[in-house]
Amino acid sequence: MNVNEFTAMQMAAVYSCVRVLAETLAGLPLHLYKRESSNSKEKARDHPLYFLLHDEPNEEMTSFVFRETLMTHLLLWGNAYAQIIRNGRGEVINLYPLMPNKMTVMRSEDGEIFYKYKHKNEDVYLLKEHILHIPGLGFDGLIGYSPITMAKNAIGMAMACEEYGASFFQNGAQPGGVLEHPGIIKNPQRVRESWNKAFQGPQNANKVAVLEEGMKYQPIAIAPSEAQFLETRKFQINEIARIFRIPPHMIGDLEKSSFSNIEQQSLEFVKYTLDPWIVRWEQSLERSLLTKKEKESYFIKFNLDGLLRGDYESRMNGYAVGRQNGWMSANDIRELENLDRILAEEGGDLYLVNGNMLPLNKAGNFYQSNNLKGEDVNSDEQE
Repeated sequence: MNVNEFTAMQMAAVYSCVRVLAETLAGLPLHLYKRESSNSKEKARDHPLYFLLHDEPNEEMTSFVFRETLMTHLLLWGNAYAQIIRNGRGEVINLYPLMPNKMTVMRSEDGEIFYKYKHKNEDVYLLKEHILHIPGLGFDGLIGYSPITMAKNAIGMAMACEEYGASFFQNGAQPGGVLEHPGIIKNPQRVRESWNKAFQGPQNANKVAVLEEGMKYQPIAIAPSEAQFLETRKFQINEIARIFRIPPHMIGDLEKSSFSNIEQQSLEFVKYTLDPWIVRWEQSLERSLLTKKEKESYFIKFNLDGLLRGDYESRMNGYAVGRQNGWMSANDIRELENLDRILAEEGGDLYLVNGNMLPLNKAGNFYQSNNLKGEDVNSDEQE
């Protein structure tokens, strides 16, 4: 089978895996933060890079479409590239995605990395300062390798199963066979064409065949059920899900999912599948878009809180524990639930604890200070 990044996307399982990861990452809030102190940060809305990352990286795309495009490139080709446009002051003013199959990473004689991009049959050379490069898994740390190329055999087998299934049903879901004649047929080609015209194709399925001159129809093919055709297709879907580390239930395979484990699988997807991609993105964005001076006080971060939220009852129980133990205020909880803040004078920013909670070394002081009097009273009563 001809397996490449374009033909692989015609596979439903590959398309679903790429779509799940690309849309999930593109839908996450992406912010530029400034460190105010060692324990606090705030969104750097006054920085020109904030608008590019959060809203519009260029005049033609939204932030969602831009990140979705680059993530699709990363999943198919193993690399994502974008051209960085800067103004005279060196500030980033635009980001444009570039096709990975037209890009070549090169190294000059003095060891500097540069990029060669094929644009309208012409080679355009770009310095690394002008390229945002997000590499996937690779062997040299510079470029990633295409998951489609690495797993082409598994994807090719899935494509072959689909092609076989389409051909099978195209022929009316009838097995191939031979027409046996007791004598010699003068024109076998005409007989074959006449048979196919009458009984081949889904529109001719289940028609009654009339055989003349003692002819017999003898099927010779193995039925798909006997060849475990459906089981093979199901296995290949799971095989493709393993390539992208996607839980099967997220691409429509609910066979081994239940109400008791599907939430845990979704959390594992965020932790073990999405989080490594997030780290690649964050570090590559900071390396390419922030100056050395800016890296001291600015950083780029995706917000995963929305994906890590459990069901309503679990969230409320967690908020109750945080509120009662003093590490969450009412406004902290309301912000997580996307609710309006309570005014500070109305107690929205108060941190509360239960009144009976004391430091461990003082837990028995009050009892001990009053226990002696209690013992004296008890002893008098006993006498």
